[in-house]
Amino acid sequence: MWQSEVRVDLDAIRDNVARLKSGTSAELMAVVKADGYGHGMVPAANAALDAGADWLGVCTLDEALLLRQQGVTAPVLAWLLDPGLPLHDGVAVGVDLGCASLTQLDEMIEAGRRADRPARLHLKIDTGLSRGGATVADWPALLEAAAKAQADGLVEVVGVWSHFVYADSPGHPTTDRQLAVFHEGLEMVERAGLRPRYRHLANSAATLTRPDTHFDLVRPGLAVYGLSPIEGEQFGLRPAMTARARVMLTKRVPAGTGVSYGHTYLTEQEANLAVVPLGYADGVPRHASNTGPVQLAGKRRTISGRVCMDQFVVDCGEDEVAAGDVATLFGSGADGEPTADDWAEAVGTINYEIVTRFGGVRVPRVYDGERP
Repeated sequence: MWQSEVRVDLDAIRDNVARLKSGTSAELMAVVKADGYGHGMVPAANAALDAGADWLGVCTLDEALLLRQQGVTAPVLAWLLDPGLPLHDGVAVGVDLGCASLTQLDEMIEAGRRADRPARLHLKIDTGLSRGGATVADWPALLEAAAKAQADGLVEVVGVWSHFVYADSPGHPTTDRQLAVFHEGLEMVERAGLRPRYRHLANSAATLTRPDTHFDLVRPGLAVYGLSPIEGEQFGLRPAMTARARVMLTKRVPAGTGVSYGHTYLTEQEANLAVVPLGYADGVPRHASNTGPVQLAGKRRTISGRVCMDQFVVDCGEDEVAAGDVATLFGSGADGEPTADDWAEAVGTINYEIVTRFGGVRVPRVYDGERP
């Protein structure tokens, strides 16, 4: 008997990747960072590869090394790399590295020496996000140094890339400005004598709506897991995650009963309360107090009172509810249950944050659609 669980439909991930692949002639990198957006990095990666993903994308070196340790042989790009990391461990197992500065380039040259093979690099230009990537002013110097290092056999420049500012609004004028800057950056790459195999810019939203940004490789993340990056449009994607728990305890209380810490909720009438053993330690946002939607006892309801570390309460009014009944926080919505989008709207955040919160130590992930 389970108490709480996150169910992940791997067939949904496969369907989503196949859907994304069908819309582009470019190769596809399934982004599986942040433990597969909360879905489990390795199972999500394998499902994406089953469906035809060509690459996997992660942030950290540790994520990339874990994929290799779990037997994943597909191309992997890691791009969030602090100084002093053992990059040679990644180079030795064929992990591609994102490079955005002369300092990083020097570390990657040294990593290649230690691994006794050239480091495979994707040079990143900052086209407007002002986060990762070399500025336009610093770009020529990085290209010159990388071209020299490649000529000396120390690195292999495999790709050039950037990232959009408006991940959820591909039609924003900034997107076109970034695309223009990227084209200018690519012209500089050519003048530097570099001929990288991959040019990549498109995130989930651009993969779905901006074929002019696809180049040689697209990098969908959120859409792989069936969530739309654009409000109000689903694009035929299937959400893969369901979060639910069994009711631990029920009780009948009189009207005017204060519920949970601070009594921010009072029952309006005599009511049946259900205590659900999930809290902010498990991924339920505390901001969901008095706002988070839950499907329970045949109806969509709202969390009553404050979300606690380990539990929350739902006022079910006169409806019968019993210990052991299933409370579904979110799922695909196919059976009328709330979705991650509903939760995002309720707590004032984005669907990315909702799914990446879940699947911790106390809430096991259960996989549907696993293959040998």
